[in-house]
Amino acid sequence: MTEVLEHIEQAPLVVHPIPSHRMDDDEFFEFCQLNGDLRIERSAEGDLILMAPTGGSSGSKNAALTAQFWIWAKRDGSGSVFDSATGFILPNSAVRAPDVSWVLNKRLDQLTDEQWDKFLPLCPNFVLELRSKTDPLPIQQAKMSEYIANGARLGWLIDPIRKQAHLYRPGRPVEILPSPGELSGEEVLPGFTLDLTEIWSRR
Repeated sequence: MTEVLEHIEQAPLVVHPIPSHRMDDDEFFEFCQLNGDLRIERSAEGDLILMAPTGGSSGSKNAALTAQFWIWAKRDGSGSVFDSATGFILPNSAVRAPDVSWVLNKRLDQLTDEQWDKFLPLCPNFVLELRSKTDPLPIQQAKMSEYIANGARLGWLIDPIRKQAHLYRPGRPVEILPSPGELSGEEVLPGFTLDLTEIWSRR
């Protein structure tokens, strides 16, 4: 099984810019708009991380997950859900685009119209990353730890390959659950329960 996983995993392409030519937030946003066919993130060190678009399996699963969050958030009314196309500028200057994220509206209300039109300058309250067949697990785990270190209060790494859910919380060890049928949003997403049965069963 390990050999199979190693065969299909492919680390994203990392581009190291010349330190004196590191793009600021506005320049990086414009760079991403000019290269809209690519999924691009930026590390805290300023490296550009280029990722290929996801395949049909991951895209379908991600849509199913996002839909559950959107329905709950619409009913709850205290925050807003964002999909995988939304970039966030974290406090450490990294720019990340979680597969699903949620932010309290009272934080979003503090943003200007100009900030809304670009990458949002904050770390979401909640983040979810869905591992695809080409995502090396250590890279996904490092991203989840980064979210927590930058202010996220709860993070879920959903791994359909190993059929595991990795739960991240500030100040607590990572909790790994084997094939959970559902996950509770706890106090961060009050009243929300994520149904994972379809995620595990999809191809």
